[in-house]
Amino acid sequence: MSGRTDKELEGVTLLGEKGTKYKYDYDPSVLETFVNKHQDNDYFVKFNCPEFTSLCPKTGQPDFATIYISYVPDKLMVESKSLKLYLFSFRNHGDFHEDCVNIIMKDLIKLLAPKYIEVWGKFTPRGGISIDPYCNYGKEGTKWKEVAEKRLFYHDMYPERIDNR
Repeated sequence: MSGRTDKELEGVTLLGEKGTKYKYDYDPSVLETFVNKHQDNDYFVKFNCPEFTSLCPKTGQPDFATIYISYVPDKLMVESKSLKLYLFSFRNHGDFHEDCVNIIMKDLIKLLAPKYIEVWGKFTPRGGISIDPYCNYGKEGTKWKEVAEKRLFYHDMYPERIDNR
């Protein structure tokens, strides 16, 4: 069978919708899921959002970043348009960089219960300094818990070229 059944796409309502409504304040309720058809396989899904914006909670000035989200799905996967709208909802949200990436990760854990997930924010410099917070999670009782610890310990030993600045 190629394609998905109506039951597998039950919670997907935003994809294909005309006249998309963008929310300008943080809103995790826009996130939608669909069933992972390959639960017997461990594999990574990676999203790159080079146009992420939020606001500094002290000054109200905009902060810009590329947000990288990588996860190993279990039963559910996040629908990409809903993820785009969710990330857009940070537009007027005031939080520090570290808070934003942790909030994103925790919302996706709550939504998906993935085997593994990591979120990395590469923020453009302001005042001559950039902040690149990274967080991850591995499901308890699985090999992914150990993977998460190792990835965190060795996360930035060999930094990759950063081209969002």
